[in-house]
Amino acid sequence: MSTTTVLPLSPAEQPDARTPKAAAELRHAAIRVGVLKALGQPALLFQVVVKPLWDNNYRVNVVTGEHAASVNIPNSYFVAADDAGNILSSTPRLQKLY
Repeated sequence: MSTTTVLPLSPAEQPDARTPKAAAELRHAAIRVGVLKALGQPALLFQVVVKPLWDNNYRVNVVTGEHAASVNIPNSYFVAADDAGNILSSTPRLQKLY
């Protein structure tokens, strides 16, 4: 089973939420966390891709696989989120799968 370790950022590496790019990165990270919290942790999680569409609407793909040459997208969602990245709605509905 693959596990991912997230290391804390030093204060110099922390994104500055005052810039639009950093605010978007923080919002995308919150969406990733929200999707995984709702779904659970799939086996061989490779990454969760958050693609902005328009306004506060996103396409979120859960990508699994041991390495880049063998990835699969078992779950894909159209998500609406607020400015903080809290998920307001999802199609299909987010539910515990793992």
